[in-house]
Amino acid sequence: MEDGGTRHLSHECRVDMMEEEGEPLTGGDGLTGAGVILIPKLPHVEFSLECRDLIGSGRDRKPNALVQVAVIDPREQYLVSHACTEIVEGSRDPLFLTGVTFPPEYPASPETLVKLTVYDVRDKARDNSSFLGSATFSVSDLLRSKDDQLTLNLRSSDGVLAVGTVLVSRVNMGEMEEGDMDHITADVQQAQKCTLVCESSQGTLNDKDNSPLTGAVFKNPVCKVYKFQTVDSKWMLVREQMEECTLSFSIPRQLLHLYIQEDMRRIQELRDLGELSPHWDNLRKEVIGRYGQVIAAYQETLAELNKITGPSFKPSCSKAQRYLEFIPINLHTQRMRVMCPRQTDAFYDVITVGAPAAHFQGFKGGGLQRLLSRHEAEKKSFSTAYQCIYYSPEHTAKAQEVLHSVGHLQPLISGLADQLLQAAQQHSMAGLREALKTLAGKTEQFVHALKDELVKSALLALHAAQPGYVTKNQNQTLPGHQGHSHQDHPSPSQRGQQGQSPPQNPGHSPGQPSATDSPVVVCNNVDGGSQTAPIREDGQTPLKRQDSIPCHKEYDEEEWDRVWADVAKSLNCVIAMVDKLQEQEPINNNQEQPIPKQVLADVITSHNPEGDWREQLCPLVVRLKECVAEVVVRARRAMTFVLLQEAACSIPQGLFLKQRRDVVFSQALAALACGFVMRLYAGMEDKGFLRQLHLVGLVAQFESLLSTYSEEIGMLEDMEVGISDLHRVAFKITQAKTDDPCDLQPVVIGRRDHYTVEVPLPRLAFQTLPHEIKEGKALQVYPVLFNVGINEQQTIADRFGDISLQERINQRNFEILDSYYKSLSDKVPSECLPCFQTQTDLKDLLGTLGQNVVTKKRKNVEILWLAGTICRRLNGIRFTSCKSAKDRTSMSVTLEQCALLRDEHQLNKDYFTRALDCMRSRLTQGEVVCQWDSDPEAACSVAENKPASRHFYPIALLLVSSHLLVVWLILSLVFLLAKYQ
Repeated sequence: MEDGGTRHLSHECRVDMMEEEGEPLTGGDGLTGAGVILIPKLPHVEFSLECRDLIGSGRDRKPNALVQVAVIDPREQYLVSHACTEIVEGSRDPLFLTGVTFPPEYPASPETLVKLTVYDVRDKARDNSSFLGSATFSVSDLLRSKDDQLTLNLRSSDGVLAVGTVLVSRVNMGEMEEGDMDHITADVQQAQKCTLVCESSQGTLNDKDNSPLTGAVFKNPVCKVYKFQTVDSKWMLVREQMEECTLSFSIPRQLLHLYIQEDMRRIQELRDLGELSPHWDNLRKEVIGRYGQVIAAYQETLAELNKITGPSFKPSCSKAQRYLEFIPINLHTQRMRVMCPRQTDAFYDVITVGAPAAHFQGFKGGGLQRLLSRHEAEKKSFSTAYQCIYYSPEHTAKAQEVLHSVGHLQPLISGLADQLLQAAQQHSMAGLREALKTLAGKTEQFVHALKDELVKSALLALHAAQPGYVTKNQNQTLPGHQGHSHQDHPSPSQRGQQGQSPPQNPGHSPGQPSATDSPVVVCNNVDGGSQTAPIREDGQTPLKRQDSIPCHKEYDEEEWDRVWADVAKSLNCVIAMVDKLQEQEPINNNQEQPIPKQVLADVITSHNPEGDWREQLCPLVVRLKECVAEVVVRARRAMTFVLLQEAACSIPQGLFLKQRRDVVFSQALAALACGFVMRLYAGMEDKGFLRQLHLVGLVAQFESLLSTYSEEIGMLEDMEVGISDLHRVAFKITQAKTDDPCDLQPVVIGRRDHYTVEVPLPRLAFQTLPHEIKEGKALQVYPVLFNVGINEQQTIADRFGDISLQERINQRNFEILDSYYKSLSDKVPSECLPCFQTQTDLKDLLGTLGQNVVTKKRKNVEILWLAGTICRRLNGIRFTSCKSAKDRTSMSVTLEQCALLRDEHQLNKDYFTRALDCMRSRLTQGEVVCQWDSDPEAACSVAENKPASRHFYPIALLLVSSHLLVVWLILSLVFLLAKYQ
């Protein structure tokens, strides 16, 4: 299995192959290879291969035949490998299931020469094969042939002896005729002749699969097409198409840019805090320095990513490269389309990706889940050492939310205020009322965002951190008094007269002053007790104080309350003035509810009601904008100080963990965006799906096959946090500026606490969407993760290790999935969900999944099968992951596809194993590489079928066996030592 490749459906490897056996590089008409690409387009040409009367290298030995297909490179005059069949063992008349395709986009012409070389593969493990014969023909020969068939003689190396014939049959992979299907018999020999696999770099079954819409995000498609027999002797056409996704690099690049912008804003906000005491100023400098290091590293990574051209995915062999750590591993889409007579075409999509994890940084200390838990427990001790207030993650998240809200709403309020003045200047009462309505709504939203005790507490803490600060009752405190005292803002005159308060002693908690300190600046309720604050005069109930919020009973609350309340008062004045102006309009007598006269009398009477509307409104609007600006300055500084203390308490591990979390989230978001876009494109004509999308959202089910052993425990811990962070992501559908592919690329906006992915659609497609989606409603995605390890390392973990992490993940995410189903049931009728042949009720499936989640069973792959089935029944997005999205991932995908063919499309039981083998095999020059996991029984037990053959290499078996033996011996020795001690 190549490290850099993909799964069972791989890209054609163009390997240069020197001219063999003296075969000339010209065709029968004397045309050389130089003319191969003169004609850029040709019809879609596909053909199957069959050999007859092969003469093996031994008299009594039947050959293991394989055909290599090559074309002539016109520029370098050598053969280039184009395709390769599977190996048909022990047959003189082999029928190859793998066909050959020359799609329209292939750089060839009707005069392109094709060389077929037949090998006898003696030893697959050692790549030992012998040449049997070869034949050459041109594409035009096949196009002009009678009955679309060519019969060619295979010639030996000297070109004299005929060693058999090869039959080249052109295949039309268009729509299947029902009558044609009825004439196909169920005879096994005939069935083999009708089963075909075609590999190509472009699909042909349906233009929808390769439309310009999908081509903007998905590229380099690779296809395989099969015909399989059903239980009623009919034939289904099955098509696999795998594609790369441009979002593998596009999303991480955008995130890096946003990370850099956010951290640079944070640095500027820290500088805008103004003058601080030496202790806090030193902490600020250290935090700014740390942010600067992160920014420099991100800028360097972004610059390197911008230089990369070529494939749109990161191969697993590059997972240890630093500059690629933000890129997901082997992110690909896999679509299986099934066409059956008298049935509607069915699509089954899955996204395959390597586990989102910080592979470059390693897992010696565990993954994010363990590191974050450990770090959060240590932050309190760090807060004591750095003399900071400990703020919980909820408080820091609230601080970031407030910062974002005020930063977002202030320019909106300012712009709406200008619109109000413009409407007043135009004497447009309708425009005035509309602008006022929007302005009032945004201003109320602004005031509500600041209605939190954290803002007041942070203002107190910031005030206490300024130079020369003393509490107003400092002179009343006896020397050496250890009780808590309360504080207030010093006046500007006091601030100038006071000297700088000495910094606290190292290791001293801010809530416990020493004898040399000024009276207590803050108090932490370390006992965990909290008292319910009384209801204030404005009717608001303050939040309960947490142990991280300082007491501030004697803090000058009036100053903040006055500034905060001035915003609402200014808005009321504007509303009252608009009502006053409306009274002058005889046409419209509708008025807002009256404002208290005592509040507005001075303001309204100071203006001439008969004068110009703009002149009367302008002072009030200016006052409103000034009040908003003053509140923003105070709130922004307060919340920035909260984040400064959080960053200071996090040194030195905090920013490192943030970087690791950024890396994991980048990989997870790229995969999620890929899956969302693929699901959206597939459901554009499904009204039920679109209704579900805007009413409830979509479930995104991540299937993980990681073991709970060794470094994969750290990967799973990273993945758990990364998938959980996706809850903060929303999607919006927008109308693209043009239909150019560049304008159809999704765009990420937002900040670390909340990102929005905007997915542009062409105008015609956008107009077909429901009104709610076109209006820009945020579309939610509910990611869930289920993990079941299936390899030999999981066997060790099940017997001797700890699988509690896996059990906790499955239980927690089952609860999320069950909650989503209940919400969906309440808002969306069952008719909106897809129909399946299996009629098991969704509620029953969820109940069975819940039972399996709590059942103690080794390698319980039933959990994965049930979760995947439920996801498809819920119109969800399916993801499958293992360490590198190769071996275990390909096993899961192929098994699921064959099971779907069996359960939903009546695949003949005799074809199940054969279909599984065909989908899992990947063929290269003279060698079969089958993507088998080292524990295939675990995955195959889901379908209660096992492959007919298993291609294990002896060396690999020996290494695995020796590894297990060594582990067993070591564990036995440990147990013996523990027993006798």
